[in-house]
Amino acid sequence: MSENHSRPAPFRSVRVVAGTTVVELRGELDLFTAPHLAARLDALTAGPCAALVLDLRAVPFIDCSGLGVLCRARNRVLARQGRLRLITDSARFLRVLRAAGPAGVFEVYARLSEALPAAPRPGAVAVTTG
Repeated sequence: MSENHSRPAPFRSVRVVAGTTVVELRGELDLFTAPHLAARLDALTAGPCAALVLDLRAVPFIDCSGLGVLCRARNRVLARQGRLRLITDSARFLRVLRAAGPAGVFEVYARLSEALPAAPRPGAVAVTTG
């Protein structure tokens, strides 16, 4: 029996809002999607002083591979004197963070407006869509 493990890329959109790159993710962040996500986040965090917000509200599941990618992105951003913020309103995701240990290392917000340095402006520049 052959299983098809291909899934769409975990990106809904990537845009810049108030000088911060906002990545809206969707679907599961797991062993199958983690490599693609890691490569994309590596590219987004390659520059100096990266300001990155990952919107996880449309992510129903994350495994240890997905958590590893989030930790890697956080480390890359901090090494460049940047800031990584997560957006989620999922009690399940917050429990996973607490159980796995990195709950205290991420800035977590329930709404995008709380995570941005200023209120979102109309006409935000779209970088890519997926």
